[in-house]
Amino acid sequence: MAAEIKPMTCAASSQKTLTSEKPNLLSKIDSPGHEVFGVHILSQGRSILSISDDRSVRIWQQRANGQFWPSVCHYLSSPPTSLHYTASSRTLIIGLHNGTVMEFEVAPDENSLNHLRDYLSHQGRVTGVLFSGSHSWILSISRDKFFSFHSTTTGHRLGGYECGGWCSSMEFDAPTSHVFVGDYTGVITMLKLDAGSCTLVTTLRGHTSCVSGLAWDGAAQQLFSGSHDHSVMVWDVGGGKGAAYELQGHTGKVRGLKHCSERRVLVSGGEDGMLVWWDMACSRLVTPEWSESDNCQYCGRPFFWNVKAMINQKQLGLRQHHCRKCGKAVCDSCSSRRTNIPAMGFEFNVRVCERCYETISDQENVASKESLAVFHEAKHPVTAMAVDLECGSLVTVGTDNVIKIWDVKPLLNN
Repeated sequence: MAAEIKPMTCAASSQKTLTSEKPNLLSKIDSPGHEVFGVHILSQGRSILSISDDRSVRIWQQRANGQFWPSVCHYLSSPPTSLHYTASSRTLIIGLHNGTVMEFEVAPDENSLNHLRDYLSHQGRVTGVLFSGSHSWILSISRDKFFSFHSTTTGHRLGGYECGGWCSSMEFDAPTSHVFVGDYTGVITMLKLDAGSCTLVTTLRGHTSCVSGLAWDGAAQQLFSGSHDHSVMVWDVGGGKGAAYELQGHTGKVRGLKHCSERRVLVSGGEDGMLVWWDMACSRLVTPEWSESDNCQYCGRPFFWNVKAMINQKQLGLRQHHCRKCGKAVCDSCSSRRTNIPAMGFEFNVRVCERCYETISDQENVASKESLAVFHEAKHPVTAMAVDLECGSLVTVGTDNVIKIWDVKPLLNN
């Protein structure tokens, strides 16, 4: 995919956002037999909020011995499937499996929940919720394919929009009232919200599978999306063209995505058990358009669908490949080299043509191949995560139903 994003520059390697240090595991919370659907970090990492399929909402507080014990265990009428917490107003929004969205207020000492209101928002499992205090809106998405938003002042539904597939992720830009909705087909729908309307702005197409996570950088006007196709994409929403480039660092489904504008760090977690910390302060190159041709653009041999050339040249057709650096259509023999290109988001070795391989080796020296991401093994397939880089805390949830609390301060270049 072509990208027209203007890369940010990193003045010097000494100003990198991240170090090579690894996060430290501080504690674990076991939830045997109960699938944990979501987590959030409270009180500068001293408390953890979690929701589980046993219909419970729990707040785990850290004790003097460093272990976490539940101070709140609140049971709901249906399993909670999504959550959003706003610290300034202590507002907790929870989406349920039956389509209901619930609004709570967390007590200042985090020892109780005060139920405020229910919203009959959807007819299917709620997959994402958000609260905008500046608008007094609750935004929600569901497997019924609908995005919906309600007023917390009146409790009334203000509007909605039907997407092309199950809604799977959501992000909101409060200053401009734009919402981004990712769905199961890989499409991201951008909507403009007003007090009583919801208008389609555009759709972003680049993923080939479910968009499982979205994150927004308001300063750079960039949208980040993670997908089951193992990729993370960066969209130039501010440029108005929807152009994008890819970040390839996972070998499994990307299930969690968080961005910190102040640190200019993007964190992604996947079912491959990897946590990838992307340094977004450094310069990155655009991704070229993939060329289409009937013949290899280097040796001229025909591809297998070019029957006329195969007959004229009396040879079998070849399979078409593409160089990840220049985008040219090439055969296997002319693209036998493999190398990583971190500046283009390729942290793993990818296919390049012979000419680009020589260019990378000769001109772009070893420094240009230095990784622009830090990889950390979470030691369980990540299904959900929460990050607070200001207090240096990370929480991951795995398929093993274990919540892990990490100290990531050593990783940050303070």
